[in-house]
Amino acid sequence: MERASVLSAIEQALTEVLERPVTGLTDDIRLFEDLHLDSTSILELLMALEDAVGISVDPEDLDMEDFRSVGSLTGYVLSQQATSEV
Repeated sequence: MERASVLSAIEQALTEVLERPVTGLTDDIRLFEDLHLDSTSILELLMALEDAVGISVDPEDLDMEDFRSVGSLTGYVLSQQATSEV
């Protein structure tokens, strides 16, 4: 899956989790400070992304650095996809 497709999936998942339209995301938007996500909403976001892009996430293996910004989350999803394709 290409980066633009993952970004679109993140927008859709955030729209679902936040229950409001989320569009125009850029890599530098911070998930906690700018979008006001908390740990529970991050887990909801990950579950939505698991369904949307076909990744599997183990909460024990999560690194908070992967959730600092939209860009870092996009990189995380792409790396999880690469791992699941192996």
